[in-house]
Amino acid sequence: MAAGESDVRRVMVTSLSAMVAETTTFPIDLLKTRLQLHGESTQSVRPASAYRIAVQIARNDGVLGMYKGLSPAIFRHMFYTPIRIAGYEHLRNVFAQSSDRPLPFYSKAVIGGISGAIAQVIASPADLIKVRMQADGLMVGRGIQPRYSGLFDALNKIIRAEGYLGLWKGVSANVQRAFLVNMGELACYDHAKRLIIGNKISNDNIYAHTLSSVMSGLAATSLSCPADVIKTRMMNQSVGGVITDIKYRNSYDCLVKTVKVEGLRALWKGFLPTWARLGPWQFVFWVSYEKFRQISGLQSF
Repeated sequence: MAAGESDVRRVMVTSLSAMVAETTTFPIDLLKTRLQLHGESTQSVRPASAYRIAVQIARNDGVLGMYKGLSPAIFRHMFYTPIRIAGYEHLRNVFAQSSDRPLPFYSKAVIGGISGAIAQVIASPADLIKVRMQADGLMVGRGIQPRYSGLFDALNKIIRAEGYLGLWKGVSANVQRAFLVNMGELACYDHAKRLIIGNKISNDNIYAHTLSSVMSGLAATSLSCPADVIKTRMMNQSVGGVITDIKYRNSYDCLVKTVKVEGLRALWKGFLPTWARLGPWQFVFWVSYEKFRQISGLQSF
């Protein structure tokens, strides 16, 4: 197989697997976003639970309301996931070929973080639109008209109100989160899979992929949850919007105000929904990705 054809197949397989995983787990991602925005800059607020928020979404928006913001999420993964996965695999192979020893875990972690950060810079506008559309459901519950009717409507309104740079609002927090997520996810999956196969716990099959994805999901969630909370709150700010005024000047200001008003534990708001999403997401993604690679004639990741 020619190198160019192999790269095209790898990108297509990665995009397809990411879209399948995103569609499967999107309702959990919506719950995570709502939980992270709950009680924002408010000390006296009734504690929220994923169940209570899910019931509220179903009551206000119907069952399909659980998929509000899906189109920008899928659009994002058409860029984000192929770039980070292909980038990690390329860098890993380059560094592995330049050394006689197996690549250590810390090297994989750095490679994973860099690949994720680059991919997130490119995909950040789609992520911004996804967060805004998910947060719009809060406005419906308050009897307020949502800001955006769809992907392209959100894109046009954000550019008109905030300029093209407004599409990259919260990009610093987003990149920090992407670095941490991919540092945990890619490096942990890659390393865990090789340990499982090398120690003959399992062959290179669905069992090895499942165990590796669970471990990488837990590592990625633990590392990234604080940055994810900051990213969500920064991105939800809109200039002249109805739902909120500008509360945070930058990511650091958001971090300080969140901890001051809500306590340190607020940085891990939505931890269980985040893990509940990352675990199934990675299971669906990695199992389908490895299978699609096999069908396409590509080597195992």
